[in-house]
Amino acid sequence: MAGEVLVKVEGLSKKFCKDLKTSLWYGVKDLFFRFQNDEKEGQLRPKEFWAVKDVSFELRRGECLGLIGHNGAGKSTLLKILNGLINPDEGQVTMNGRVGALIELGAGFNPILTGRENIYNNAAILGFTRKEIDDKIHEIIEFSEIEEFIDMPVQNYSSGMKVRLGFSIAAQMKPDILIIDEVLAVGDVAFRLKCLNKISKLLDSSAVIFVSHSMPQIFRIANEVLVMSSGKAICKTNDIGLGIDQYYNLVKKSKVSVSGGQNVSLLKFTGETVEASANFGETLDLSHGQDIRFKLTFQKHVDIDSLHLQIIIWNPELVPVIDIIGNGGKGYILDCSENSNPEVEVNIPNLYLNTGKHAVTIIVYSGDMMTPYLRVDNALTISVKSHFPSGSNIIFPAKWKTL
Repeated sequence: MAGEVLVKVEGLSKKFCKDLKTSLWYGVKDLFFRFQNDEKEGQLRPKEFWAVKDVSFELRRGECLGLIGHNGAGKSTLLKILNGLINPDEGQVTMNGRVGALIELGAGFNPILTGRENIYNNAAILGFTRKEIDDKIHEIIEFSEIEEFIDMPVQNYSSGMKVRLGFSIAAQMKPDILIIDEVLAVGDVAFRLKCLNKISKLLDSSAVIFVSHSMPQIFRIANEVLVMSSGKAICKTNDIGLGIDQYYNLVKKSKVSVSGGQNVSLLKFTGETVEASANFGETLDLSHGQDIRFKLTFQKHVDIDSLHLQIIIWNPELVPVIDIIGNGGKGYILDCSENSNPEVEVNIPNLYLNTGKHAVTIIVYSGDMMTPYLRVDNALTISVKSHFPSGSNIIFPAKWKTL
């Protein structure tokens, strides 16, 4: 039934101990003295921490929840509770229907059994009958694209082959609830695309919880986002762009990294807008569509007549989205034959970068581009605020008209 609540999480919390010996002692203490425990409920003891703290949400059939956060935010712990692998310390989980989960690579596979035998084992765990599995096995094998190796022991499979088989079982058996935790990152591009298309089709009859560090994937298939940090849900929204923006705000700024520099070094670097400026290693706030100007000063350490300059802007996903060049697309050649500290200015009009923190890289070659002299990564951070958060790297202000 469309709109039916399949997952209900109420005040979910789970704590762990950082020390094994202390954890074992707490376990014994809780086991034998639970009826006369003087400690306050919900209070942490020494060396304990909340892996998940007071998380609540509902997920209906036809919805895909994108669960995002940095490593250690509590995402995997939350998924293990949802899948029944561990019990919460507080709160309640209600799961209505059959659950298919891809939480850890190869989890649930018997390594000495063949791929075909593992299909039957895994599908049976999901609650399907032998006849239902017989009816679906051809589709599972075909979707996985590993027909040639399906009767080979899984212990000889590559990580990508395990992902193919695991996802194929979970997806083709059409569970009511499908949980996916980052495993698609192991697959190749073509199979990831195939999986994302399949998830979109599954939303007609299932609820999906999808964990990924790839924000383009989250933007593509999720219709809700839950952002976690330090075990807590800090943002839950159906505005995917807003949720992704919150995720990027959690990312710590990277430090400047310099390689090379024996022949030439970067003496000064400044980024400017009409409202703000930032120096080498700092953060420049940029409003959507503003002009930006870079000023660079180099110092020569040897006799060099010219330098070939390149500036690259990387998006928060570490994908190069803008390559700033000149000279008719061949790159800018800086004449420095008469100056030991040559300077250059670069003006970029109407920079429509998407929301998030973007890193600037400066690369310097010899004038003929045969010799790399200098590379400076994270020379500047550009923090962009946009009114149109989306999955695109660049927002283009095209002219529209009604016909």
